[in-house]
Amino acid sequence: MKILSALAAGAIFAFSAGFAQAQSKDYVLNTASTGGTYHPVGTAISTLSKIKLLPKKKFSLTAVNSAGSGANVQALGAGTADFAIIQGLFGSYAATGTGPISAPQKNIRSITMLWQNVEQFVLANDKVKTGTVDDLKGLTGMSMAMGKQNSGTIGSNTVLLAGLGVDISKDYKLVYAGYGPSADALANGQAVGAGLPSGPPTGAITKLMAANAGKFTILDITPEQSKAMDGGRNLWVPYTIAAGTYPGQKKDINTIAQPNFLAVNASVDEEHVYLLTKVMYENLGFLTAIHPATKAMAVEKAMAGLPVPLHPGAARYYKEIGLKVPAELMAK
Repeated sequence: MKILSALAAGAIFAFSAGFAQAQSKDYVLNTASTGGTYHPVGTAISTLSKIKLLPKKKFSLTAVNSAGSGANVQALGAGTADFAIIQGLFGSYAATGTGPISAPQKNIRSITMLWQNVEQFVLANDKVKTGTVDDLKGLTGMSMAMGKQNSGTIGSNTVLLAGLGVDISKDYKLVYAGYGPSADALANGQAVGAGLPSGPPTGAITKLMAANAGKFTILDITPEQSKAMDGGRNLWVPYTIAAGTYPGQKKDINTIAQPNFLAVNASVDEEHVYLLTKVMYENLGFLTAIHPATKAMAVEKAMAGLPVPLHPGAARYYKEIGLKVPAELMAK
C-alpha cells in the first residue's frame, strides 16, 4: 500500500506540475539579428517577464532573433509572433499599407516607445573624403553591407540614401547580413561600408572599432543632408553620438535617429499587456543594466512618435498613472 500511495502521490504531483505548466502562457517576442540592439533589449524584456510575471501571473515572453522590422510585421500578421520590436518607419508603413507593406496591418498595436534607432554609417577610411554621408555617393559597384533582406535596416537605408540620390540596389554590390557579419565583412575587406542603425553603443561597431583602430569612420550627417534623407516624413531628428561612445572616438558624431517601439498583436490579452507595461516601467533599472539603449526609456516619453494605436492594456496603464492618451493613439 505504501508503494501504491507513493506512486499515486508522484502521479498527482507530476499531473499538477504539468497542469500548472500548461496554464502558463509563453509569448513569442521577435527582435532582429543578434549583433544589433533589438535582440539584447528584447532579451532583457523577456528575462524581466520570466522573473516578475511568470511565477505569479503565469505568462512570459521569449525573445527570438529575426531578420528585423519587415519580417516582424509579417510575423505579427501571420500570428507566428505575439510581440515585436519594430522600427518607426516600418510601423508607419504597416499602419498605412505603404512602402514594402501592401495593405494596412490593422492587427498591430503599440505598447511603448523604446529608444531611438540611431543611423550609423561606417566607411573604410580610404574611401572617406568629407567625413559626411556625401562620401556614400561615389561608391558605385562597391560592396556595401546595408542589412539582411526584408529587414528594417535595409529598408531604412534604402529610404535614407535615396534622399541623397543613391539607389543601393543598383549602385552598390549588396552584402546581405546581420550586424555582426556586416562588421566582420568590413574587417575582412569584403565590404567597404555599412549602414548599422541601432542604439549606441552597438556591439558590432564597438568590436569593429576596437580591433581595427584608425581604419574606419562613422560618418556625420549635416542638417541639409538630414532634411534630404528624411524626405518630408518628419520621422528622423538630429542625434549626437557623444565622444568616447566607441573605441578611438575622440569627437562627437552628428547623425540622425528615428524611433523604435514595442509592438503587439491586438488579440493579446489586455491584462497581460497591462502587466507587462507596468512591470517594464517599474523595473527600468533592470533593463538599463542589461543594455544602455534602454536608458532612453521614460514613461513620460512612452507615447512619443508611436506610429500605430496603443493596445488597450498599455493605454490602461498610462491612464492609471495620470498620463493623457492622445485620441489618435486610442484603438477604434
